Amino acid sequence: MNSIYFTEDHQLFRESFRDFLHKEVVPHIEKWEKTGTIERFIWEKFGEMGFFGVNYPEAYGGSNLDLFYTVIFLEELQKIKSSGFAAAMWAHAYLAMTHLNAEGDERIKQEYLAPSIAGQKIGALCITEPFGGSDVAGMRTTAEKKGDKYVINGSKTFITNGVYADYYVVAAKTSPELGNKGISIFLVDAKTPGISATKLDKLGWRASDTAELAFDNVEIPVANLMGEEGKGFPYIMQHFALERLIMAINAHARAEYAIDYTLEYMSQREAFGSPINKFQALRHTMVEHATEVEHIKLFNYAAVARLDKGEYVVKEATMAKLKSTKVADLAIYDCLQMLGGYGYMEEYPLARLLRDSRLGPIGGGTSEILKEILSKMIIDNASYQPAVKK
Repeated sequence: MNSIYFTEDHQLFRESFRDFLHKEVVPHIEKWEKTGTIERFIWEKFGEMGFFGVNYPEAYGGSNLDLFYTVIFLEELQKIKSSGFAAAMWAHAYLAMTHLNAEGDERIKQEYLAPSIAGQKIGALCITEPFGGSDVAGMRTTAEKKGDKYVINGSKTFITNGVYADYYVVAAKTSPELGNKGISIFLVDAKTPGISATKLDKLGWRASDTAELAFDNVEIPVANLMGEEGKGFPYIMQHFALERLIMAINAHARAEYAIDYTLEYMSQREAFGSPINKFQALRHTMVEHATEVEHIKLFNYAAVARLDKGEYVVKEATMAKLKSTKVADLAIYDCLQMLGGYGYMEEYPLARLLRDSRLGPIGGGTSEILKEILSKMIIDNASYQPAVKK
């Protein structure tokens, strides 16, 4: 299977990244989980090693590699016992930076994308609002053009990296009367007056910084509009395919980690004179989950391969996130059960994994929203096209 999608160079990258994580990241994970703050030095180390730039242009410090390097980046981040740390890294690299690269002009790329690849600036994507949730078109944040400036007012919530970001990629309505056709995307420097950030207390993803942001008469230059005015909604929709695949890959990777850990535990834990991996009911439960995870992983890889070729895989990416996050939750739930009382203890990884995994069917579009999107495509024969042809 691996030889279909992964070359020897991919495997070398995986070994290098895995070694980096265990040397530079793992020793700090427990501290970051307790404090909810990831120290700046690790962003810089990621940048120095080129990990933020694997699929970005060489002109800005990237490596311009295929998307399976991104798959490896995501998978290995899920296997160090902190989905919160992983979220902070991939939200920066594949949510905020994706918009900089796709819609930012040359100045924005030089001033924000290049330092982001180098780990010198941290970005956050700001779309979700307190009253909007998955209803992107229903956002209330506005950006009113006044001379050579836009004035932004409104709020955003559930923003990963929201407190310690250096810049925000903000969606706001420039023409509220036009609904989703009146949304635009802006680059907002975090030092701009009028921005306040409140850290949110979460069930899981404890290491990551998640914030509610308020914009009170925030003035930004007209030049900080990214792409065309009024094209924000299509830009967001176009990038959702990648975001959903990211969430799907994260799901299969953390489920795989949970299963591997649990099987090792079962081989050592004895009951009634035998390792518990000899009991048929437990064996069959684990086999069912391992089979499901293998299925979703293959589907996810196939979707990534098509996206890497430039295909618009919104349907497949939506299916991938819907199924993968459900499979991961069920697998991790049963893996915790296999550890008995130890599964409920914080010193074992399953308790945290269970909490962290639960965000999968919620973040990046709830499972209920994804089912309705798929209903439109499968039942109503709706079709969607990218905002910008590559």
